[in-house]
Amino acid sequence: MTAPQHTPFYDSHLAAGARMVDFAGWEMPINYGSQIKEHDQVRQDAGMFDVSHMTIVDITGADARVWLQRLIANDVARLRETGKALYSAMLDDQGGVIDDLIVYLVADGYRMVINAGTTAKDLAWMEKQASGFAVALDVRRDLAMLAVQGPQAIAKVCQARPDWADAIRALKVFQGVPCGESFLARTGYTGEDGLELMIPAAEAAPLFARLLEVGVAPCGLGARDTLRLEAGMNLYGHEMDETVSPLQAGMDWTIAWEPASRDFIGRAALEAQRAGGVPFKQVGLVLEGRGVLRAGQAVRVEGVGEGVITSGSFSPTLKYSVAIARVPFATGEHALVDLRGVETGVRVVKLPFVRHGKQVYC
Repeated sequence: MTAPQHTPFYDSHLAAGARMVDFAGWEMPINYGSQIKEHDQVRQDAGMFDVSHMTIVDITGADARVWLQRLIANDVARLRETGKALYSAMLDDQGGVIDDLIVYLVADGYRMVINAGTTAKDLAWMEKQASGFAVALDVRRDLAMLAVQGPQAIAKVCQARPDWADAIRALKVFQGVPCGESFLARTGYTGEDGLELMIPAAEAAPLFARLLEVGVAPCGLGARDTLRLEAGMNLYGHEMDETVSPLQAGMDWTIAWEPASRDFIGRAALEAQRAGGVPFKQVGLVLEGRGVLRAGQAVRVEGVGEGVITSGSFSPTLKYSVAIARVPFATGEHALVDLRGVETGVRVVKLPFVRHGKQVYC
């Protein structure tokens, strides 16, 4: 059995008292104490997450743009300003989701960030699709990645690294900028403002220590999951995978149908699904009474059919349970969830549940 890999922040996690777990082949912090406190720290102040297990791929070459226009469902031609970011899905020929990812336009090409657990298959697929194109892929394992999130995240990163402050304060949402060998992006996975910092591995431990000094709390995978759930953000392997169409996973907004001449991989399958009628949709579920909604629980809509919860948990912000579910397309405002053999009523709502620390669903 292969031992899990260590990120450049590994010793910092141990020094901070983290409880470590094997996640996608990496030894990662699940929490540093109270998961609820870590969650609340991000909603109310600033917290930081080691996301170095995710894979950064730099894409260069004369055909980089046209290749990406075929590879992913969104259109990189929409990136008209250096540093701008685009969220998309990479699909197979049947329209299933191989992975979801972010692509940035950079000075010499593009930078892509893909998921840790799908890295091997993603890179194999990308190399296969690169045949016949003048494109080069550079996997940047020399870089560490730290997400600093929360209403005070930007101010505290600027305090910790005043040499970055001007560049950071000029960033728009979903935009990145190079600073020396680092790349600073105003993106995240929590529903709060903040940054994802891609830095040389040798700078990881000093940055972690400096952020601790200015009051940024270390946070683990547990809080990261409840934060992204409240924000209505998909997790690969839960909300989507190769068996799930982006049209059924709340990702239709990430598909660029125009121009009609752009023949991205999976387009024909998605067009056939649209023409035939999409059978399921993604919604939020709210259980304001007792009980906890969990992934895998059945969802029944009377007179319509059945669906399934893809992610669910207690919401630390709202103080009751919420879930993301894939349900029959005709589902209305109410459904029933099987909680340990008892059908329990839940409210069906539009995602997200929480944004910038406030309840936003109706």
